[in-house]
Amino acid sequence: MKAHRPTWLFDGSDIPDPFGYGERAVGFLRRLQHPKSETGGLDLPLFWERIARRIYGPAYPDGRRQVRTAFIMLPRGARKTTVGASLALLHTVGYERTPNGQAMVAASAEEDAALAYDEAVGIIKTTPWLTGAMKLNESTFVLEHKRSGAKFRALASGGKGKLGKTPQFVLADELINWEGQNARKMWSALRTGLNKVAGSLLVVITQAGRGQENLAFDLLQYARKVQAGEIEDPGFLPVLFETEPDADWKDEALWHFVNPGLADGYPDIEGLRQMAREATERPADRDDFRQFHLNCWLDYSASPFVEMSIYDQGNGDVDLEDKEATQEPCWLGVDLSSNSDLTAIVAAWGDPETGYDVVPWFFCPEDNLQRRADRDQVPYPRWAEEGWILATEGNVVDFTAVEDQIRELCARFNVQEIAFDPHLARVMMTSLAEDGYPAVEMRQGWITMSPAIKELERAIVGRRFRHGGHPILRWHFDNIAIQEDKAGNKSFHKGKSRDRIDGAVAAAMAVGRAAHGNSNRSSYDTASDDFEEWAFA
Repeated sequence: MKAHRPTWLFDGSDIPDPFGYGERAVGFLRRLQHPKSETGGLDLPLFWERIARRIYGPAYPDGRRQVRTAFIMLPRGARKTTVGASLALLHTVGYERTPNGQAMVAASAEEDAALAYDEAVGIIKTTPWLTGAMKLNESTFVLEHKRSGAKFRALASGGKGKLGKTPQFVLADELINWEGQNARKMWSALRTGLNKVAGSLLVVITQAGRGQENLAFDLLQYARKVQAGEIEDPGFLPVLFETEPDADWKDEALWHFVNPGLADGYPDIEGLRQMAREATERPADRDDFRQFHLNCWLDYSASPFVEMSIYDQGNGDVDLEDKEATQEPCWLGVDLSSNSDLTAIVAAWGDPETGYDVVPWFFCPEDNLQRRADRDQVPYPRWAEEGWILATEGNVVDFTAVEDQIRELCARFNVQEIAFDPHLARVMMTSLAEDGYPAVEMRQGWITMSPAIKELERAIVGRRFRHGGHPILRWHFDNIAIQEDKAGNKSFHKGKSRDRIDGAVAAAMAVGRAAHGNSNRSSYDTASDDFEEWAFA
């Protein structure tokens, strides 16, 4: 099986505990109660119990705990937040506390810090012997043990919570999400602060991530070498549940192997099965499944948009003569280029129920066409010769030729709107508007483009997107990488710096406006003003 997990977690082997520190840590955790537990207790799973014993049990002859850093990588749904908050309480009100000491749960975002704090508060309020022992300060995410002065702090880079005094314990939550200068500064401050205190402990609990430009990847590389025995470091405990990139992600035996809680009902096996079915045709969902549920560290930072084999099922011809004869409503999306990119016009006909027919027109500068072909590794000269692309005179795209093409399309078809990103289009939009053409703004930000991208994805996956097999449009769709924010908004990005995606962007604009125009709302008079409002609907 192309997956890895620590063998000592499941083989029943003895875990050294010469001073009983591991036993007393597990005893403390078992005495805690949780508001969502059916039994009332914390319901500590066996694998988490053995992790706790392995962190706190092994010690040197003078009583010093051996482990100073634990790097734990588990898939989503492994109760990381609950156990992390419980370990922090062990250092705040349990056997590992020190007078006036600080136990910190650090996260990348304030909402994640609040989640850790709320988890700890829920445990305290449900555990009778803790309710009177703690003082809560919800405005600063601080819990204080009244008798010893030890504090539990939940903090986020750039958000609520201050580092304060030197910590004795730090739990770094979901290190894969620690991005930006503030996060790195906080990480550095926490690591160096821990080094000031004897017996301090850093526990990193995270899921698998993507790419190599993040804090977690460097630690993962080191953890892999320690777990494999290439590096001997008794102070560093790796607990890695991982799936190799070429593993069969549909194999349920693999799911169980890397999700140690799955046998006990978490995560939900039916939920995994449903996501796996949907992910078969959605590369972004598939990568999310592999990353978050199979703990496969992905080499790239963003996912492909759609399976090109599914996209290719829309290769049937779009009959422009029929569109002209029937005067079916048409929407245009226009992506004007900078010096190096292509300019694209895409026409879309249709609606969310019947699907969409699209036809693109592409423009590029005529000068240095072969050099551009060498740079982008595509046959621009042949495409120009075969009529797939219009090469305009000069070394930049001639916007006059683009505007002339738009006017010709409006004369030929029943164009409802011409959607532009206003960044490069102010002059052209003004020229068209003055002559009565329906030019509207469609900014290419998260809020505006995400609904259009999702509608485009639904159409392609549902086999309701017909594009005639245009080779340049296909190239652009094949180049798309998808990035998604925490709210589920999607945006297009280039997979590589030389990639072009202009036609796909224009297609999303046209399809998005077509979907909006067929929603029984006026798209003529309010298009430029209400699109962002529609995006939230």
